[in-house]
Amino acid sequence: MKKKVLSGIVVIVVILIGVGVFFLSQQSNKPGPLDALAKCLTEKGIKMYGTWWCPHCQNQKKAFGPSWKYINYVECAIGQSGQTKECKDAGIESYPTWVFPDGKRVTGEQSPESLGQTVGCKI
Repeated sequence: MKKKVLSGIVVIVVILIGVGVFFLSQQSNKPGPLDALAKCLTEKGIKMYGTWWCPHCQNQKKAFGPSWKYINYVECAIGQSGQTKECKDAGIESYPTWVFPDGKRVTGEQSPESLGQTVGCKI
């Protein structure tokens, strides 16, 4: 009798996990509200340099929400104190740093709207 109850519990848990995975995969496929803006920024050659440990970089990612996946992001961190060669070569000194194709740079948190206005991308 105990084996039947245990088997039933295992089956229920597996079903619940499957439903959860399906639900999450459906959520991640929905378009984000800033997809067009994020794609436009990337098409125009804008890059954001940041690190995984930088709270301002995390805030920047949150500002774009699910549309962040379309941003051209360069991770600069090697551990907690090193910097990648790509970021050294680009002269990145603070995070986040947004670099535009014409060489213009802005540092610190930027609103998606202001980034779009800078290069003519509409929200």
